[in-house]
Amino acid sequence: MSNVFALVALVATASARLAAADGPCDILVAAGNPCVAAHSTVRALYGKYNGPLYTVTTPDGKSANISTLAAGGYADIDAHDKFCGKTNGNCVISFVIDQSPQGNHLGRRHKLVNASKHQITAGGLAVYGMWFDPGYGYHVDNTTGVATGNDPESIYAVMSGTHFNGGCCFDYGNSETNDRDDGCGTMEAIYFGNAHWHGNTGAGKTGPWAGADLEQGMYYGGGNATQKNMNSMPLTSPFVSLVLKGRSDGFTIKGGDATKGTQATMYDGPRPDAKIARTCGRTGTYQPMRKKGAIILATGGDNSNSAEGNFYEGFMATGYATDATDAAIQANIVGVGYTTA
Repeated sequence: MSNVFALVALVATASARLAAADGPCDILVAAGNPCVAAHSTVRALYGKYNGPLYTVTTPDGKSANISTLAAGGYADIDAHDKFCGKTNGNCVISFVIDQSPQGNHLGRRHKLVNASKHQITAGGLAVYGMWFDPGYGYHVDNTTGVATGNDPESIYAVMSGTHFNGGCCFDYGNSETNDRDDGCGTMEAIYFGNAHWHGNTGAGKTGPWAGADLEQGMYYGGGNATQKNMNSMPLTSPFVSLVLKGRSDGFTIKGGDATKGTQATMYDGPRPDAKIARTCGRTGTYQPMRKKGAIILATGGDNSNSAEGNFYEGFMATGYATDATDAAIQANIVGVGYTTA
């Protein structure tokens, strides 16, 4: 009988370890919202992912993939430094590999970031995040699996509340496939910064705030709070976790500290009122959405590239995830133990 109890305890321990190794995309899959994009230079976003996270390239055109140290683990900084060390600031991140089965890899849109500029710590290990100055950005226009039209989707990212500006647009998410402004409602991406689009602000004066770039406007709220949402609190910690979820009849914005605690719901309601926004003209409205399905990082949908910020991980999923799923993902992110180097 004691052997049975020991076996049960062993199975329970193994199950606990397996659950602890789950990544945020495993949480989303289990919730019925599979990831269609999973990008990070820091870690695997699936517990069993053991492949490349990003590609580094030297000025002479030589490239190497930087992979995880182990399945579900963190980036191999030794391989990165061995390849990029002699070139110092001239080594760039040329691709951010999509860990999802969809293969939506992010590549050049504008200048490519210095691969070794921004060292941080995650999981107790040194890794590199992405440091964006104005003029830099990535995208993929031809995607598979990404929401289009008015289909619901859920987008998550970890960025920084200490490196930002009000330029257009530090985004991660769904965008136009032609790199042009196709009118209101043609994109749905997390925006993070302190842009004041036609007086549009959150609480406080300086931000930065979690927002939604829905084309022709970065919004911190909708409905009657289209221009000013005093429930949108500034997020100023070195690492912030962000959520943008679009359903068929509205959207939700959440944000919090990526190293502790829970997220706050900054907004949950109808999409921006085009009449209050005063930006749409003849280009439509924000409801229903006309999402196009490309993916951008650190730029606007129309190729605007005057924003700055930091990016550590981001993932996009089908459908409108539940609050319980969001909470589980927040706990997973907190467990990474992001710290500045």
